[in-house]
Amino acid sequence: MDDLERAILDYVRREYLEEDDDRQVGLETPLITGGIVDSFSMVSLKRFLERKNDIEIPDAEATPAAFDSVRSIAALVRRVAARRVPV
Repeated sequence: MDDLERAILDYVRREYLEEDDDRQVGLETPLITGGIVDSFSMVSLKRFLERKNDIEIPDAEATPAAFDSVRSIAALVRRVAARRVPV
């Protein structure tokens, strides 16, 4: 697990799981289809990723499939960051 995946995983655990929630969340855990992240949560997660990584994730790429696991979210962030034009 790299730093990006760790940051996403920590955020998901902190923001979307209750203290008494015994679900285990890992890199491949289904977040949206598993009911951990909903459409409103996805927006806040997108904003967190954009601020933390100084990127703008196009709405067309912020799909439920792209946000369904920590690993797929990290891949999306890496793709968007790779396209960023340095100022």
